[in-house]
Parts: sequence; structure tokens; C-alpha cells
Amino acid sequence: MYSQIAANKRKTVLLIIIFLAVISLLAWIFSLFVTDGKPSITIGVIIGALVYAAIAYFVSSKAALALNRAKPIEKKDNPRLYRIVENLSITDGLPMPQVYIIEDPAPNAFATGRDPRHASVAVTSGLLAMMTDTELEGVVAHELGHVKNYDIRVAMIVFGLVAAISLIADILLRLTWFSDDDDRSGVMLLVGIAAAILAPIIALMIQMAVSRKREFLADATGALTTRYPEGLASALQKIEQSGSAMKHQNASTAHLFFASPLKGRSLNNIFSTHPPIDQRIARLKQMETQQ
Repeated sequence: MYSQIAANKRKTVLLIIIFLAVISLLAWIFSLFVTDGKPSITIGVIIGALVYAAIAYFVSSKAALALNRAKPIEKKDNPRLYRIVENLSITDGLPMPQVYIIEDPAPNAFATGRDPRHASVAVTSGLLAMMTDTELEGVVAHELGHVKNYDIRVAMIVFGLVAAISLIADILLRLTWFSDDDDRSGVMLLVGIAAAILAPIIALMIQMAVSRKREFLADATGALTTRYPEGLASALQKIEQSGSAMKHQNASTAHLFFASPLKGRSLNNIFSTHPPIDQRIARLKQMETQQ
């Protein structure tokens, strides 16, 4: 388990470095169109993009809860869920997160926040109805794994970087499309248009890759917390059979969930924010045999 956690952390750091490289490349292309590549413009665009990403980072947690209609609860509202979150938080040595319930029949959950002291865990009413205590513990341990490993921070940072890349790409596309400079090279125009169109797609794919790595990492951490990978594997099997698509869906927060909350499957799972459930189950089964 520990080797898998370490490997996934290394891969996620690499993916975020690639993210920053894409922003830098876009900033350089932007500077070519505005001032023929002056370094000051490139640096200014990078700084502006990072400031924009930081703003998105600080507001996205509350926005995620609001967009998914999550309602905060206290222990008296649902003692079963609250105690499971409380006990697992103590086991992980984490502050008690805020607990939310989403009224939706689909079995699902997500964690969000900037760090363990500002974390929230939300589960659907469908998950509470479908899972046994052992299975629910597995899912909650997975979500607290996101908190413990600072996946929630990574998710918020990546969300902000995606927003920044999309903003720069949009401005760049407008500059190239509406440019009236007759001296501008046709090749440069093509490069600018290609960068503006491809950058958001590349950013989305990196976001998905980061999300997939963090899901495997949280599975490993959750199994390590409960010392019972079978509980989480059983929960995943139930979700695979019943489906996890929610009534009220939001693509911008889909990567936060325990299983994909969106309907339909993209070609060969290329554009899925989550790894295939059967792969997650297989890894948990492998962990169980290695214990």
C-alpha cells in the first residue's frame, strides 16, 4: 500500500508541473502576439494566470458544495454517518471535517476543502441507504484519504489552473481570430489558433489524469485506514452494479466524487475523471492478498 501511495504522489507532482508548463507556453505565445515575445509580458501573463487560479482555489470549495446542493448536518441529524466520519477522523489523526448530505438516490460521495482544517465530506442519501456499515466506512475512509493526502488541495489547485488555462486560451483565440495585422505571419496565426484550441483540451486531460491518480491513491489510503480493503471493494461492486450517475449533475465538480456522477461513458474512458471501477476493485483485491 505504501509503495502505491508514494508512486501516485510522484506522478501527480509531475502532472502539475506539466500543467504549469502549458500555462508558460501559452503565456509565451500570448506575448508573441502582443509585443513580439518580450519576457516581461510572458512573466506578467503567468503571474496574472496564477492570481486568477488562486482566486478560483479559495472559492471553489464552497461553490462545489453549493452546486451539488449539499446540506450540512450535525450528529443528531444522522448519528450513523456522523460517528463513522468522527471515528475514522480520529484513526487518521485528522480534525473533524464538516459533514454534508446530498439528497440524491445515486450512491456517491466527495470531499473538498483547502486542507484538513477546512475540509468537508459530503455523501448522498443513496449511499447511506445502499451501504452496510463496513462498506460505508470504506467509502468515508476513501474520502478522508483525499483529505489526509491533501488531494483536496491538489484538486482545488488543478481546478484553478484549468480555469487559468481556459482564460488565456480564450483571449489568445480572440487575438488570433480578430487580428488585423497584415504583417503577422500566417504560420504564427495557425500556431496561435492551434494553441488556443488545444490548450483547454490538454488541460482537461491533465485534470482527468490527476483525478485518476488521486482516486487510486485514496483507495490505497482508505484501505490502509480500515485495514479491510474488502469493505471498499464491496462498496465499489455495488456502485458498479447500480450506477453512480446523479440526478443533479455538474461537470465542473465531477472529478471530486467517489465515482463519476455523470451519465454516459466516453470513448475508451479517455475523458473520464475516474479510473474504471473494475481496475479499482482489482487493486484492492491485490492489496488484500498482500496483507
